[in-house]
Amino acid sequence: MHRRFIEHRLVAALADTRVVLLHGARQTGKSTLAQRLAGARGGRYLTLDDPAVLGLARADPAALVRGFEGLTVLDEAQLAPALFPALKLEVDRDRRPGRFLLTGSASVFLLPQIAESLAGRIEILPLWPLAQDELGGKPARFVDRLFSDSPWRARNRPVDRVGICRRIVAGGFPEVLERVAPERRDAWFRSYVATLTQRDVRDLGRIEGLTDLPRLLALLAARVGGLVNAAEISRASGIAHSTLRRYLILLEAVFALQPLPAWSANLGKRLVRAAKLHLVDPGLTAHLRGEADADALARSASLGPLLESFVVQELRKQLGWSRTAASLYHFRTAAGREVDIVLEGPAQRIAGVEVKAAASVGPRDFDGLRALAEAAGRKFVRGVVLYLGESDVAFGESLRAVPLPALWESEPAPRS
Repeated sequence: MHRRFIEHRLVAALADTRVVLLHGARQTGKSTLAQRLAGARGGRYLTLDDPAVLGLARADPAALVRGFEGLTVLDEAQLAPALFPALKLEVDRDRRPGRFLLTGSASVFLLPQIAESLAGRIEILPLWPLAQDELGGKPARFVDRLFSDSPWRARNRPVDRVGICRRIVAGGFPEVLERVAPERRDAWFRSYVATLTQRDVRDLGRIEGLTDLPRLLALLAARVGGLVNAAEISRASGIAHSTLRRYLILLEAVFALQPLPAWSANLGKRLVRAAKLHLVDPGLTAHLRGEADADALARSASLGPLLESFVVQELRKQLGWSRTAASLYHFRTAAGREVDIVLEGPAQRIAGVEVKAAASVGPRDFDGLRALAEAAGRKFVRGVVLYLGESDVAFGESLRAVPLPALWESEPAPRS
């Protein structure tokens, strides 16, 4: 069992917050982590996947949440929205921190009736599929290094192109990583897509007839790394625009779809510029694209979008335990210069990450980062091109080409 690096933040939240919600995509390990915490604290664990518990949660939620002094874990809490008003009353009656740990496979940010009932009483933490540094057992400090005021410590690294492709196609879901045979991993992903589209999205949306969703997911996977263009996706899928918008919201609510918003120095423009399309896990994306053969992917021209999406998701995960709090965006100018990933940290400081599937880079590969630096002005801290070469090389002030494994390999904590 791999140690989850977000656990220290979860423990800290339980120490001073009445209700903590651990949410994320199905099969990321939420239940395992919650059960372990409940066991260590002498708490009780209740899952709403149990029909008896679900029935009580819906019929008499107050009876379910009262009367226990220690930590109560309520797994898959989103299945019973009536629980949340009852929880509000209970934690207002007894304001001790660490009373309830909820898990959920649907985002409360897209379920406002749930989030609003516990406003000011709840802390929400995401749990993503396993990160590469979690698999290695040592937290990476890549985000902290990007924003550190200390000089970048250059370090050349060996790069195994096929090995990196193996990491991509395996993804980070704990259960699928235990399967060695490619056909068994493929079977797991097929079952995952079926459960996601036939159960989770249907239950959340309370609608039937979602037969288009598996095909839509595959179509989205084929467009990973591109801008979200609802009109084009509607034409390609044959799904009416209004229906498509609802499907996209539901896929985002169950964490399958993870769009990356646009960054602009003008805050108002961020809301109108198109997001980039990414899915929750690169292994799932590769499966949906039919590109689960690592050796073939290493030789394929389509490696670039998958590699970019892999890096986006690794950075999302690392933000769960990095010292530096940051938000993720992408950047694109009207002239077409772009940066795959923009990180906006404290005091609106900006770092950029460009991803290249090449073994060498040149000055032109930094054009997007230079445009970002110009747009951010004095807020720009550092720009990095992650690539599949072995040399860590400076390309000007605050710009570097860095071997991709630097993303997850452990480093000494930087001085801030």
